[in-house]
Amino acid sequence: MRALSDVGEVQFLDTTLRDGEQAPGVSLTPDDKADIARSLDAARIDVIEAGSACTGPGERETISRVAGLDLDSTVTSFCRGIQNDIDLALDCGVDGINLVVPASDKHVEQKVGTSKTENVDNTVELVEYATDHGLWVEVIGEDGSRADLDYLEELLGAGIDAGANRICWADTVGHATPDRALECVSRLSDLGPVSTHTHDDLGLAVTNALVSIAAGADLVHGTINGIGERAGNVALEEVAIALDHGYGVESMDLTEVYDLAQLIANRTGIPLAPNKAVVGENAFTHESGIHTDGTLKDDSMYEPYPPEKVGRERRLALGKHAGRAGVEAALDEHDVEVTEDQLSEIVSRVKEIGDRGKRVTDADLLTIADEVTGDARDRRVELLGLTAVSGSDTPTASVRLSVDGEERKEAAVGSGPVDAAMNAAEVALSHTADATLEDYHVDAITGGTDALVTVEIEMSRGDDHVVVSASDSDITRASVRAMVDAMDRLVADDEEPLVADD
Repeated sequence: MRALSDVGEVQFLDTTLRDGEQAPGVSLTPDDKADIARSLDAARIDVIEAGSACTGPGERETISRVAGLDLDSTVTSFCRGIQNDIDLALDCGVDGINLVVPASDKHVEQKVGTSKTENVDNTVELVEYATDHGLWVEVIGEDGSRADLDYLEELLGAGIDAGANRICWADTVGHATPDRALECVSRLSDLGPVSTHTHDDLGLAVTNALVSIAAGADLVHGTINGIGERAGNVALEEVAIALDHGYGVESMDLTEVYDLAQLIANRTGIPLAPNKAVVGENAFTHESGIHTDGTLKDDSMYEPYPPEKVGRERRLALGKHAGRAGVEAALDEHDVEVTEDQLSEIVSRVKEIGDRGKRVTDADLLTIADEVTGDARDRRVELLGLTAVSGSDTPTASVRLSVDGEERKEAAVGSGPVDAAMNAAEVALSHTADATLEDYHVDAITGGTDALVTVEIEMSRGDDHVVVSASDSDITRASVRAMVDAMDRLVADDEEPLVADD
């Protein structure tokens, strides 16, 4: 093994568009894949596996689109050990292929139904065919963690000798321990450039990736957010921050990580777990009074690295554990001044809400502050009426708002009634509001046919952020109420009028 601090740089191959899409329920459109590929390229991902050309005409069209984006990243197609797969990849205009060939006895004899010798000979022929056609080639030994190591070495060594650019040790089923990763990759790294492909079935994907690098690997396969089959692939953002923070090793552009994670979560429909490392909502959120007080005194008191490193911002959450320092800091963010006695009362009310198991949003805090200080606040934006129609070819909605005392009515269409209503509200608020919807999710739903739904949204306007929730038996009304309340909070101190668009 080599010390990770001695590693100069590690490259990444992102397989979100291929292995990530194989997660149950995930289906990416051509637009989705193109947008994700551009973002991966912006994050300086070295290789983007755009899909499997053999899947069908639709997939080939998508791969061709990604290949035609003129990215700095190398764009590849996943290919089985069949010449036709290589031909299909060539038709897509990719830069290279990831050629997967069986490596374990189980895959060689039972899955493919061939012999070990024939498997080696076939691999050599395919590598020579691909390189003769000008393709960058990586040979992946499928199920390499369960393969006989002597045979794996023979198979992948033959691929290198035939002209492959690199070989890959694949822990296809997440079977390997770090000891096995070390044993395999250290042997293979003597043959030529070696990659590592780890899965998280044992919760060891990051560990096995780091051990692989220490054993000689210089390229890591993975996905953003760790999505993929079963328990998923290794999360590239976790490998990247471990290398950067722990060893000073460069890989991807970490400042792009959070936006990329959000994009992929939205397009795949797989939400980020709140406690997810690096990109989870709670990664830089502090509620405990002790932690909040310490963080306000020294940013690094309870954080291993600053949130800006990964494109994040620090948040102070309010709940049952909140203390005076955290509440005061939250009020300062909204330019609310209170006396010591008023602060004590506000802290008491915040804790009371938290004790009921409710998250205290910005709107909750500001409402409490208004009540405690006796400062009545005139609303600038208020919802007067809402009509939404769905079940037709084009869902539509109309809203009536009071904006600075002026009644405005607008209509819009959308992908559903909620989307249409939100679009109509945005039009009614006009471009001068200039706010961005950062996050939207359903926080809680009660049982029964008259279920009460709570919608929580986060909106930003310039440097100001606000989180607001609204509850209603109608999800569309709850969504628009939350959006309008958030907008009202964001423009509360703005002296400029919210002029209607022409």
